[in-house]
Amino acid sequence: MNKQLPKRLLSVEEAGEYLGLSPRTIYNGLTKRAKKPFPVRHKKLGKLIKFEIRDLEAYLDELPYTN
Repeated sequence: MNKQLPKRLLSVEEAGEYLGLSPRTIYNGLTKRAKKPFPVRHKKLGKLIKFEIRDLEAYLDELPYTN
């Protein structure tokens, strides 16, 4: 039985797809000089940037509803 576990960490590309944003938008918000920093914390695994799916979900939950 080879049961695949759900992903906990997402790449920038996967996080962008999950949020409906382009990866470039996320990368732009991660630079030190970003005028508008990306609002979700990230982790680094070596040179890889990863986002915890629960942090992305918390960010989405905090977004206000519109009328």
